[in-house]
Amino acid sequence: MSTAPETPAPPKPTRIAPIVTLDAKFFWDAADRGEFLGERCGQCKAFRFPPRPMCPHCHSLTREEVKLSGHGTVHGWTIPRHPPPFGFKEAPIVVIVQLDEGFRMVSNLVGVAYHDVRQDMPVEVDFEPTMGNHKVPVFRPRSAS
Repeated sequence: MSTAPETPAPPKPTRIAPIVTLDAKFFWDAADRGEFLGERCGQCKAFRFPPRPMCPHCHSLTREEVKLSGHGTVHGWTIPRHPPPFGFKEAPIVVIVQLDEGFRMVSNLVGVAYHDVRQDMPVEVDFEPTMGNHKVPVFRPRSAS
């Protein structure tokens, strides 16, 4: 009787799961499915991030959940050194991404060395696992195709 060697289980994620608020639940539920959704005012059509109950432009309480392109450019970046970031083996590259939809969000940049990051570098969304079986949006350099 021969037994095949067991394949080692992938390492468990160490990234902390997101804190889900009622206003942002749709965003995090979509991220868990690998979808990148945003919020737009149902009245003036302005995008708003992070999700919140009232439009900061026209004060409307109506909102629309919309699929985002997932494309943007690097607006700024840093590596937090002190205190060491919890949940990461190495300090992540923290970026401000200017999304094609016109608003900015803070995330992590993956798949590139810090010294290769450039202003206005084209990036695209990807998702990384967290503790508790969730996912968070991160960005990586956009492929040439």
